[in-house]
Amino acid sequence: MYEECGVFALYGNGLIENPAEYAYLALYALQHRGQQSCGIAVSNGGVIEAVKGMGLVSEVFTEDVLASFGGQNVAAHVLYSDKSANDVQAAQPIVMRYGKGRLCVAHNGSLVNSHELRNLLAQNGAMFRSNSDAELIAQIVAKERMFSPSIEEAVKLTCENIKGSYAMVVMSPNKIIGARDPHGIRPLVVGKMPEGCYVMASETCALNAIGAEFVRDVEPGEIVIIDEDGFRSFYKPEGCKKKICIFEYIYFARPDSIMDGVSIHESRVRAGRLLARQHPVEADMVIGVPDSGLDAATGYARESGIPFGMGFVRNNYVGRTFIKPTQEQRASSVGIKLNVLAETVKGKRIVMVDDSIVRGTTCADIIRLLKNAGATEVHVRICSPTLHYPCYYGTDIPTREELTSNRHSVEELCKIIGADSLGFLDVNSLGELIGSCDKCYCDACFTGDYPVE
Repeated sequence: MYEECGVFALYGNGLIENPAEYAYLALYALQHRGQQSCGIAVSNGGVIEAVKGMGLVSEVFTEDVLASFGGQNVAAHVLYSDKSANDVQAAQPIVMRYGKGRLCVAHNGSLVNSHELRNLLAQNGAMFRSNSDAELIAQIVAKERMFSPSIEEAVKLTCENIKGSYAMVVMSPNKIIGARDPHGIRPLVVGKMPEGCYVMASETCALNAIGAEFVRDVEPGEIVIIDEDGFRSFYKPEGCKKKICIFEYIYFARPDSIMDGVSIHESRVRAGRLLARQHPVEADMVIGVPDSGLDAATGYARESGIPFGMGFVRNNYVGRTFIKPTQEQRASSVGIKLNVLAETVKGKRIVMVDDSIVRGTTCADIIRLLKNAGATEVHVRICSPTLHYPCYYGTDIPTREELTSNRHSVEELCKIIGADSLGFLDVNSLGELIGSCDKCYCDACFTGDYPVE
């Protein structure tokens, strides 16, 4: 229930000398989606081999490791997961040998019926090395492939059995299959390389990193194929209701990505503008908490007329506190993650814009840093609504008991974190972030309205 990952795949078809090098660059661009483990699997048309490890992309894939790869096609993954913390067996892509050869799976999301499916497979003799959904999906694809005419048909049958969120790539020795759940909760895009071959990735920023041209998003419920004949759609069901995770726009995605036709940067600027209208305040300076709070802070400043300033210097070598596995790790990284620019905040009334408040401890620490640096007032504006429900679709949002908005009112929370005022984005205005009056997004962590039972 706690995964938040990034996937990538490239079908080189002999046109690219070392596709693993492109996978490396793409994973670098997707590093924000997972900092716990990473992996690259390469196919040479018959054998699929993978290198995986715990840590950042630059730590696992040295020049020597990249030089050792060959092959024509590649699938790759970055992982963040609470449920498989420090478990290299759960690192993806998952490579499997079965009766008809080899396949590998790289998956972003979380299945809500994994326990039921895992037990069913185990009763029929399947053995698992990890508790990752990717391994479960690989087992089901392998089982279905034994009685199916093609790998794409096996993936289709698998998608009919799994429930929850998934944006995944399945690589056989000679094909790459992409699939997105019927609600499109997690993103998946297709791009084209100058050499003529095709790629898939979680975000368009990965396409930019390797010089690929954006082709289109994989539609909710759609299954696509990349092989020697190029890129095509294999299956697209009717009546799928898009429910992409709204947190992709608020926090997860990189601001230079385009997701389902919407600029992440522009959606965050809109959030800031909305906050300025919903929660105005008299102040001298607007600052954003790096990185996802910066765009919203720009929007708040533009709408309010209050000057925007750089209030923090961020240490880019410290991972995100929200996706640290334990509270102790989160707390220890806050102090070295941000340093306040005292010249910006000293003697000023500050509006501090951030993306969310989960437990409240990080926000309290940042406010303390600002006031120690001489800020006379700190007014906190959050460009998401109050969090009330856990996520079952791949976001690290904890239990209801841990979520501070379930234990305290906004007024109480304002006092606890030491802010002079506190305002959250109105949940009814979330659609304006993506320019849609139709509720084509999942906001279950705010409302409890889950698109998949």
